[in-house]
Amino acid sequence: MGFVFFPRSIVHYVLLLFMFQCPQGSSASRNIAMEQQVALDDHQRIRAEHEDDKGMHPNHINIILHNLQQHDNLSPHLQVHPSPLMDHMDPSLNVFFTLNDLKLGKVMPIYFSNKNFSTSPRLLTSEESNSIPFSLSQLPYLLQFFSFSKDSPQAKAMEYTLKQCAQEPIKGETKFCATSLESMLDFTQDVFGLDTQLKALTTTLLIKPTVLLQNYTILDVPKEIFAPKMIACHTMPYPYSVFYCHGQETENRLFEISLGGDNGERVVAAAVCHMDTSQWDRDHVSFRILNIEPGTSPVCHFFPTDNLVWVPLLDHV
Repeated sequence: MGFVFFPRSIVHYVLLLFMFQCPQGSSASRNIAMEQQVALDDHQRIRAEHEDDKGMHPNHINIILHNLQQHDNLSPHLQVHPSPLMDHMDPSLNVFFTLNDLKLGKVMPIYFSNKNFSTSPRLLTSEESNSIPFSLSQLPYLLQFFSFSKDSPQAKAMEYTLKQCAQEPIKGETKFCATSLESMLDFTQDVFGLDTQLKALTTTLLIKPTVLLQNYTILDVPKEIFAPKMIACHTMPYPYSVFYCHGQETENRLFEISLGGDNGERVVAAAVCHMDTSQWDRDHVSFRILNIEPGTSPVCHFFPTDNLVWVPLLDHV
């Protein structure tokens, strides 16, 4: 199996890790190098790193809760209910647009988060993640393991993630929560086929924005990435990196879009247009933002910088 990579932002390290550790032509889960394993027990090491301010420290809880809301907004196929975290005027909702907006010179207000990825939860190896339970039934043990009280915001965020990952996929959806790079790649292999070359896309901030919400102009004709299937992987709030990866049988169109901000920022953004929204929840925030009804128009959105989109590499792409 071969891979073509387009590294972007937080996932840059994910892709580089794979390129350096996983030789082409073999299963990812069998070929991740194990030479870097240290002598400490996995549980002790992960716990020690967590206590050294990784990911879910109280100082970062606002990031966690924002990620929770952002995941709800960009996951229309989840059974998500209105949250008190969701502010009708939240600037982060400025990520939706319609297919008709994809024109050279179009100006749109867009929110791109300028996250500090050095404080993001780290990605575990398969061996590490398999040594820790990942189940809602094990939440009391996990809270004790990570030293969180049951009423803490961190506990609520963990419960949310475990519940979403435990839900059965809806009709036409394929889903999986990846707790390691190996498991993410194994899932994409299962969807696309073991011999399929893959391409990974995300959003890149070429010049980081000083103003998170501002007007952006489409600088070039949007490039459509033709693919029969796609898997989108969204980050979830958890003490270590967890990606909610899913795809649908309904038609989607994927684009790479070059954007220029009013303040000189440059962004190469990944965006998807969901062509059939007839089965979506009528209360989904995108309908309110775009002032449309389910099934009347495709709904498009930009991906955050810490999300990944996997597609099969086709000869004519």
